[in-house]
Amino acid sequence: MNQKTRRMLWFILPLVVFLLAIGLFYSRLGKDTQVVTNTAVDKTLPTMNLPALDLDEAIGQATRMVTNADLPKQPFLLNVWASWCATCRVEHPFLLQLANAGVPIVGINYKDDAKDAQAYLAEHQNPFTLNVQDSGDYGIDLGLTGVPESFVVDSRGEVRQHIIGEVNAERYQRQVLPCLTALREQRDERAIIEACQP
Repeated sequence: MNQKTRRMLWFILPLVVFLLAIGLFYSRLGKDTQVVTNTAVDKTLPTMNLPALDLDEAIGQATRMVTNADLPKQPFLLNVWASWCATCRVEHPFLLQLANAGVPIVGINYKDDAKDAQAYLAEHQNPFTLNVQDSGDYGIDLGLTGVPESFVVDSRGEVRQHIIGEVNAERYQRQVLPCLTALREQRDERAIIEACQP
């Protein structure tokens, strides 16, 4: 192989790899990757023993631990968030709307400084009926891929749906509400599975 051919290969090979990457990216455009199948779906929530993140406590001082027994006894939305997460900040006003409409939301503050999280909620209001602090282990048990992520949980504590990314009005109407409605109405298992499918 002569030197001219080698130079041409050094130019063409990276170009081919780049074009393949662009092709892969464009092939995924328009596909819904926000609701996923996860190992936690259709299983009971992992055992929770996490410090509460209450706004009325001294800043950064958790005075109680929250367990699965403290979770709502009705279908609820479990939202994993952080004050440092830009998408969580975009999602926050819609979570407030849901909370004001009576949707129970349990918050898991993920890998965040408790003081920062408390300050954020004090400034922007708290949509969570219950909020806990997670250093990362519980997120791993949930099969978390990042923040924000949300889980629809039934009255028995079983995960029925996992949503990656922001829950906004469109996604709530299209994906989350049908699942919550089926659970609230205590439909048969087949109807619940169908309503909660990605």
